[in-house]
Amino acid sequence: MQARRRIEQIFDAAVLDILKPVELADLRVAVLYGDEGNPPAIAITCESLGQLDLGWIETSDAPIPWRAAIYSALEKTLGLALPVFGYDDLFEEISMYYWEGQTDDEAARHCMIEYQGVSPDELDETMLPSAMNARRPEWMIGANAEKPTRLPTILQKKLRRLRKAYKALGNLSPEGNAWHFDRDIIYEYVPHFEECSTLPPLTLVPVDQFAREVDDVARHGMELGFMDVAGVCPLPEANQIDSWFTSLEIGAQFLLAAQELIQLDPTKL
Repeated sequence: MQARRRIEQIFDAAVLDILKPVELADLRVAVLYGDEGNPPAIAITCESLGQLDLGWIETSDAPIPWRAAIYSALEKTLGLALPVFGYDDLFEEISMYYWEGQTDDEAARHCMIEYQGVSPDELDETMLPSAMNARRPEWMIGANAEKPTRLPTILQKKLRRLRKAYKALGNLSPEGNAWHFDRDIIYEYVPHFEECSTLPPLTLVPVDQFAREVDDVARHGMELGFMDVAGVCPLPEANQIDSWFTSLEIGAQFLLAAQELIQLDPTKL
């Protein structure tokens, strides 16, 4: 028992050393003991909830094209390592929730009247797709993004680092990959997740502009829990722990690259 406790302490310290610099989210690691012949597995979970702090992208007076370029890059990449949803995910959820999957105003209006019993005179026009899209700040719109080659040198450098780290993480095989997300494996090891929401706990959507929509889609998660797993990795062989640690480091470097982009000072660009 003492030897096992010592091994666990060494393992925890090594994990903490890798994840401690990551401030984007509170990430934890848990060892899952398989049953019915399943090998042990290690899961990375996210204890954070709500909107990611977007720093200068959301709050600064930096040019919109710069902010839009970085936001777009984060929206396209962060989901590889974090349980996070973006605007397109939110729009799709709301589309199913209110408009039976429709995405244009006329069809959405028809669904709300025919299937939800909303009176035409009482229909809230602010709940239609075009109105929802219109609430997006300019920096959220990909079409406003500056071309990478026309960004300030510092932004170009940090954006290249993000893409390089993203590629390195994306090139890992599922076996031995700490950040590999497989819903079936998660359900196998932690069956109670089948009752939870499939929605991740984090979002890149600015909640101030979309509080009603975020509240609606998050209701199930607030009641029964979110899908807060960032990755799960079965380890049928003891020596696979080395691959797991290597991949953990690669994922952490990716998150640190994203973190650098968010935390930089736009006045120094």
